[in-house]
Amino acid sequence: MPKGTVIIDDERCKGCGLCLVFCPEDVLEMSEELNRSGDRVACMKDPESCIGCALCAQACPDIAIEVYRDKKPAKGNNGEDR
Repeated sequence: MPKGTVIIDDERCKGCGLCLVFCPEDVLEMSEELNRSGDRVACMKDPESCIGCALCAQACPDIAIEVYRDKKPAKGNNGEDR
């Protein structure tokens, strides 16, 4: 089960590839599709391996990436899921 979800704004991405370099789980790749500017954009190739670290978003110079971490279910006092 993935721990994070990466959302990439295709129109803001200029295809620099920094997000790919910084991803510790090799979750991203460059798409074969082009955006309106003619740039190949980053996309998720292995969503199940995302750990939600957000290093890709921090490395992006164009602020084209958002990362959402999946929340764990809350535990009650007796250790059971709520």
